[in-house]
Amino acid sequence: MDNDVTVIRHPLVQHKLTLMRRKQASTQDFRSLMREIAHLLAYEVTHDLELEAATIDTPLATTEAPLLAGKKLCFVSILRAGNGLLEGMIQLLPSARVGHIGIYRDPESLVAVEYYYKMPDDIGERQVIVVDPMLATGNSAAAAIRRIKEGGAVHIKFVCLLASPEGVRTLREAHPDVPLWTAAIDDKLDDHGYILPGLGDAGDRLYGTR
Repeated sequence: MDNDVTVIRHPLVQHKLTLMRRKQASTQDFRSLMREIAHLLAYEVTHDLELEAATIDTPLATTEAPLLAGKKLCFVSILRAGNGLLEGMIQLLPSARVGHIGIYRDPESLVAVEYYYKMPDDIGERQVIVVDPMLATGNSAAAAIRRIKEGGAVHIKFVCLLASPEGVRTLREAHPDVPLWTAAIDDKLDDHGYILPGLGDAGDRLYGTR
């Protein structure tokens, strides 16, 4: 496996992912698990954030202690399902900026089609973490990252719950400079571009739609 592809095997991540996969999981349970697993994924993917020393007063003394350095992160959600991961991640990092990109996969061609784009003006000065629960064909993620790069972003990571081998290959070929973080790489895609065994349509399960 590519050194820039990280499968997060933490027991809590794997446990919660299994609960999300179960077709019996209710919409409420699925949402709650998504928020919880997003916390854990954010913890893993931000392990290399830079720190700087700051002078603070504790109740007993003045001391130097570490704080995050520079401009804060920017999370970019690929609509709509990306908002499920985004919600949990910004609870952990509430000062992060947020961008949104709307891309849907044409059901016939499986080609990514953009319909919305809104980013912070200074995205080029921030570390960007692009989130989408499913990396299936990889076309939407590759298109989103290309668009974000056109907007000036330089330091980019991509985080998903599940990936297919095809999606990993597509993203790595399109953006070899963008590290990929996922909780699992499943077996394959079906004829409709869904991940197998997967967990179904993440957006539908988050929002109770069909």
